[in-house]
Amino acid sequence: MAAHSRIARLAAALFAFAALTPAFAAKELLVVQIAPLSGPQGVTGRAIGAGARLYFDHVNAGGGVNGTPIRFVSRDDGQNPETTVRLVRESLEREAPVAFVGSVGTNNVEALVRDGALARSGTPLVGAVSGASSVTGKPSIFIVKAGYRAEIARLFQQLGQVGQKRVGLVYQKDALGDDVLAGADAEAGKWGIELVARAGYERNSTKVEGAVEAMLKANPASIFLGATTLAAVEFVRQYRERGGFATIYGLSIIDSQVLLDKLGPEVARGFAFSQVVPPESRSVLPLVREYARLKAQGKQADLGARSMEGFIAAKALVAALRKGASSGPEAGKAMAATRKLDLGGYSLDFSASDRTGSNYVDFAMLGRGGQVVQ
Repeated sequence: MAAHSRIARLAAALFAFAALTPAFAAKELLVVQIAPLSGPQGVTGRAIGAGARLYFDHVNAGGGVNGTPIRFVSRDDGQNPETTVRLVRESLEREAPVAFVGSVGTNNVEALVRDGALARSGTPLVGAVSGASSVTGKPSIFIVKAGYRAEIARLFQQLGQVGQKRVGLVYQKDALGDDVLAGADAEAGKWGIELVARAGYERNSTKVEGAVEAMLKANPASIFLGATTLAAVEFVRQYRERGGFATIYGLSIIDSQVLLDKLGPEVARGFAFSQVVPPESRSVLPLVREYARLKAQGKQADLGARSMEGFIAAKALVAALRKGASSGPEAGKAMAATRKLDLGGYSLDFSASDRTGSNYVDFAMLGRGGQVVQ
């Protein structure tokens, strides 16, 4: 009887060990991207995710974060805000990720703010792809680039200084467009700029015919596109085909490489755009050299002009995780405590609750043969 009892206890102990061993072996830090991977904004979601994965793969190749590997998964929300909220809620409840990365769209991020589940969990969303003032500084939201208002302020200053004072606005009819219009109204008077036309297009679409017609009729010297990538591509195509000659400036969310690839160098030539993360051409920066080296070593699909933003978000998150954070709330606190984090010539600081983590804004233009001219 005693022997049978010892065998039973040994069997129970072995069973318990076997049950625990796989969990120990599978220990990981789960990072989730909820973003559009299909539809008009799919190009952005995939590019942001590719940049993040590039850095996470590099970290895992070096042994992970303090010895723990990162598992990165991307899920498609079709840029539908309700789907974004549902998928984030499901992930929080079923998986308890250490962080979310690279959700795309002002309306989508606003929906997460209104829902409140993300904030209540304390889990951070790092590198949210929006620069709107409506989401800046909200709990658990960490934006790793300058805001839209900062972009508009710099652009209107430049336009005013060079004398291009008749400006047309093309905007997406949603929270993104609202922020663009508010920023333009706030800055125009400072630089003697007249907003001669405003034309919107429907969210998550490329139906820009009405906007093209409005800009041709108003004949501004410059047009500012507060638009997403594929809508911007279609606007530039139609506007140029119909003889429009104004200088076109694009918001940073427009992927200039995709625009160039789809339009070709002749049509795309002269398209100017703001840059809120360092471009690959700025090889003087250690961050850019690191990105280029890892990009050359790997075979990561979907890397594009927007991928540096995802790379920066991943790098910032890993810096927070290296402080010992192993849960969503711990990672959220570590991100909020980020002060003057130098990622290699590009710094982040979340000490000011009323702004994004960076104020870097620059401009570039597509020149002859598709070359990027700073």
